Amino acid sequence: MSAQAHSYVALLRGINVGSANRITMVDLRSVFENLGYADVTTLLQSGNVVFTSRRTLGPSATIALEDELASTTGVRARILVLDAKRFLDIARANPLVPIADNDSLLVVTFLGGPVPASVTVPTGIEPEVLEVGEDAIYQWCPHGVSKSVVPPKFFASLGPQATARNWRTVTKIAALLGETL
Repeated sequence: MSAQAHSYVALLRGINVGSANRITMVDLRSVFENLGYADVTTLLQSGNVVFTSRRTLGPSATIALEDELASTTGVRARILVLDAKRFLDIARANPLVPIADNDSLLVVTFLGGPVPASVTVPTGIEPEVLEVGEDAIYQWCPHGVSKSVVPPKFFASLGPQATARNWRTVTKIAALLGETL
């Protein structure tokens, strides 16, 4: 009897933004396949991967993926690996869905663990809205993500594993996992 496959989501930070850290999706799939992962599917060019593993993955899997990425593509990037349930739980906990009228302006910043207790939501950011969840930051940017007035130091305080995706991408990843949000 073989072990049941577990589904995972990998979110790469800072690839294919501008001309830096360019990776083809073929090369990105190879990174995961080289480590024995199956059902590897990429979404968009921004480093979203859904895959399965016969074993439960821990922190060493992230290190192995980052090392394989560097050796295969020459690009060093942080990778956040979430099991499918955790990814979907974070997405379903988004308290800003009811106020968002544009999926590309609603952002979820996924973290490598619980939000640090020292994190303080900045004030004076209206009409933006920022909500701190258990494992994520939810942000509504009605004037556009690139025009956000949230200080960069706020996001820097979340740690190196923090990586953001807009709601449109989050729902597409959920669909790859066979779920709707």
